[in-house]
Amino acid sequence: NILKKKFKSNKFIKGDAKNIKLKKNTFDISFCSATIEHVGSYENQKKLVSELFRISRNYVFLTTPNRSFPVDFHTKLPLIHLLPKYMHRKILKVIGLNYFASEKNLNLLFSKDIIRICSELKIIDYKIVYNKFIFLKSNIILIIKK
Repeated sequence: NILKKKFKSNKFIKGDAKNIKLKKNTFDISFCSATIEHVGSYENQKKLVSELFRISRNYVFLTTPNRSFPVDFHTKLPLIHLLPKYMHRKILKVIGLNYFASEKNLNLLFSKDIIRICSELKIIDYKIVYNKFIFLKSNIILIIKK
């Protein structure tokens, strides 16, 4: 509602990014920024990429925080997100960050996870680049060419 008021000439669609109610090749480019880590399971993340690919005619651009970066931007905590997921989630619960402890709310990805998603979806023309902060790869940027 706020966006509709501020950007009156734009059209907004509310929906599920894992099941986008648009036709194939609807847009020249699909862009998704800092969302894939919030759609839940790996399978849900794969569905999101699949849908972005389906509705795009030419390119898909997707960004997500890099799980390899030493600080998690969501919790502002260093290093614990590098532990196995069950340990990471348990620590978040113990310190009271229950929202982020739930996979449906936060499921950070490594580059290898993005590569695996592309492989499983049989997406071959892609590259991964990084946004860097203090010489470290803070964000993963997936660029898919159709």
